[in-house]
Formats: sequence, C-alpha cells, structure tokens
Amino acid sequence: MVFYWKDYEELAVSIMSIVDRLVHKTNEKIESATDILKEILNPVVAEAEEVSWPPRDPEALILMEKEIAKREQEGRLDEGFLAEVNAQLRQSKEDGDKPGLEAMLQKVLQIYASKVLRKRSYAYKGDKILVAEQFLETIIAASEENWNKLLIEGLNIGKGEISPEEFYSVIKKRIERTLIRTEGGSYQQRILTEYLRGIQSRAEDVVKAFQGPQQ
Repeated sequence: MVFYWKDYEELAVSIMSIVDRLVHKTNEKIESATDILKEILNPVVAEAEEVSWPPRDPEALILMEKEIAKREQEGRLDEGFLAEVNAQLRQSKEDGDKPGLEAMLQKVLQIYASKVLRKRSYAYKGDKILVAEQFLETIIAASEENWNKLLIEGLNIGKGEISPEEFYSVIKKRIERTLIRTEGGSYQQRILTEYLRGIQSRAEDVVKAFQGPQQ
C-alpha cells in the first residue's frame, strides 16, 4: 500500500484529535475531582474567612459528612478524587501555614475511610457475635474525637472486657482483608489501612496511659 503526503497529513490530524480528546478528558476528570472536593468542604469553609478547625458551627460538619456520603454512594469518590485530596493535603503540609485546611482534609479522608470500611461487617459468625470484631466496627464508625472514650469503655485496661492483644489481632486481620480486597498501591488501599493503623496507634497510646511508666 502506497501512502501519499495527504494520507500522512490526515493521519497526523486524526492522531492530534485523539490526543486533544484524551487531554480534555483528563482535565475534565481533574476539574471534576476538584469541584467535588470544593462541594464537600463548602459547608465548613466560610467566605472571606481564614479556614479554622473544628468549624464554629457543629452543623457544618454534619453537612460535610452528608455530602461525602452522597458522593460516595454516587461512586464519585474514586482514585481521581482521592489523588486530589492527597495532593491538596501534601501541599498544605509543605506550606505549613494552613493547619485548619490540613485538619479539614484529614477529616475528609477519615470520613471516607470510615464509610467504606463499614460496608462489610465481620462481627458475626453464624449466630455468634465476635465481640472484638464488633468493638472494632464501633470504633471505625465513630468520630476520631470519640475514640479515647470508646477505647476506655471497651478495653479491659478501662471498663471493658476486651484485651488490647485481642483488639490488635482483629485490627491486623482487618488490615489483611483490606489489602486483599483493594488494588495494590492504590490511594484507597493506603487510606483505609492508614485509618486502621491510626485506630491501633490510638489504642496503644490509651493502654500506655493507663498502665503508667514501665519499670
């Protein structure tokens, strides 16, 4: 088959058209992720005011959580969205002058992780309730601000019956299950496992505080 210059010209135009469409679609996805994040943060960001955390109006946090739940249900909180939040969070940490924004973005990821992890329960085995698993799911569903209180009430170093070792064991199992059920190296995998490790780290701090200085 003989190609003439006109054929090459048409081929080049077709290729550039495809490239333009791909670039446009990529930009659309980035803009879409940014717009979704803006909508989520909108209730807790006051116009012309410095970002503060926690929000002055408690209702604002409830509205933010509702927006995250709505977007997650729509399937809009995908890898593109998680990448956008992580990019904004990284930039905020590097700037070092926006602690309110940094805390706000961390909260977005925490709420996201909580909602995704709550979709699957491991608290029941037949008719039997696995108490430690159920307790972990209570912590997963709770706001980070309530973790200390719940840990003291549930662990046997406080008012509960679950040993720290038993609790750490179910966290480890949940992390392993999460690693199996999520794409390796994805933002989702990292965010979910970091959330679970955050719960363990908080539990370890609470246990240490109750046990006092070791001899």
